[in-house]
Order: sequence, then C-alpha cells, then structure tokens
Amino acid sequence: MIEDNSYFKASNPIKGVYGNYIVTSSDKKEVLFYRFAILACGLFFSMGLIQWFFNGSSQVWICFFGLVISLGLSLKWIHIYLRPLHQALIFFWIIGCLGLGIVAYHFGLTNFIDGLKENPKWVFLVGPLFVSLTGVGFKEFFCFRRIEAIGITIFIPIAFIGHLTGLANENFTFALLILSSLLLLVLGIRKFNLPAEADIGDKSVFDFLESQRKLNTPEIETS
Repeated sequence: MIEDNSYFKASNPIKGVYGNYIVTSSDKKEVLFYRFAILACGLFFSMGLIQWFFNGSSQVWICFFGLVISLGLSLKWIHIYLRPLHQALIFFWIIGCLGLGIVAYHFGLTNFIDGLKENPKWVFLVGPLFVSLTGVGFKEFFCFRRIEAIGITIFIPIAFIGHLTGLANENFTFALLILSSLLLLVLGIRKFNLPAEADIGDKSVFDFLESQRKLNTPEIETS
C-alpha cells in the first residue's frame, strides 16, 4: 500500500515554535500533489510558449488552460502561514479565470493569445492569474531562497508591465516569458529533492494562527 512507502510515513514529533507537531501521511500526500502541480505549471507554460513560437497560437489555448488548472491546484495544496495572503492568491486566480473566460469569448479560443498580443489592455483581465503565479514564486523564494523562484517573481511582472506600457518590444517580452517558464520548470523539478517536511513548514505556527483567528472571530449567538 502507498502508506507503507517511507515517504508517506508520518514523522516523529517535531519541535515547533508553539509546541510539538507531527507531519502526517496526509500532509505528505498534499505536498506531493503540490509539487506535481508546480511541475505541471512549468511544463504547460514552457510547452505553450514553444508551441506559439514554432506553430502559431491556434493550439496554445490547450497549454494555457493546463497552466491555469495546475496553478489552481497548486494554490489548493500550497502551505502559507498567513491565511489572508493565501486567500488573496486564490482570489486573484479566480478573478483571472473569469477574465480569461471573457477574453476567450471575445477573441475565440484559437485567437485569444494573438488578441492579447495585439491588444495589451486586455492583459488586465488575465493578469491576476500571473499575479497569483508570481505569489507562488515569491513564497518559494522567501521560504527556500531558490534563485529560480526569485526569477519568476521578477521576470513575469517585468514582462507584463513592459507589454502593457509598450516600454518593452515583443522579442524582449517573449524572452522574459521563456526564461520565466524555464525557471518555473527548474523550480518544479528541484522541489522533489526536498523532504516533505520542508514544504509543510512549522505546523505549530499554523495551529497557533488558526486558534488566534477563531478567538478573534465572534461566535454567532443562537437561541
């Protein structure tokens, strides 16, 4: 059974800031799902740009939607201490999905990439998706100081701001996106070298923050 694998075996008690905690088998499964989701993000991002470069944009929507779905799954399984920050990233993802639906409806599935290229203002509608992706990159850099993570955090915003303002030409913007996609792919691959406990973080902090949140949330009186 999968639970017999040493990777999925619950950890021994670990000393945290607010007490001891155990990383359970379920925790480790979530970490594995998160890592596969990040890897999928990198693969879809890279394949979509390569497809666009060599064969045009007609089929890029498949990879773009794959990126969006895998990003959503990574946000489901990511571990972030600050609940409002986690909720904000999910909010941006949802808004970006709605914007993507509008853009795809307006330009058509096979043309919406070219539509975004030729009409920069429409990028505002899908931009929140990449805000949430940048947030994931920032979290990975903040926690693990991986150089590829800070690359994602910096290059994606520069690419989109440059495209929106017209300060960057198409070749420069495309090069930044390619570099970002490759860095995301490297990040996804290197995640598997870390122990699951690293991605979980200090569960005692999660428990403490959750208890504080409940204390500060007034209970609804019932009669």
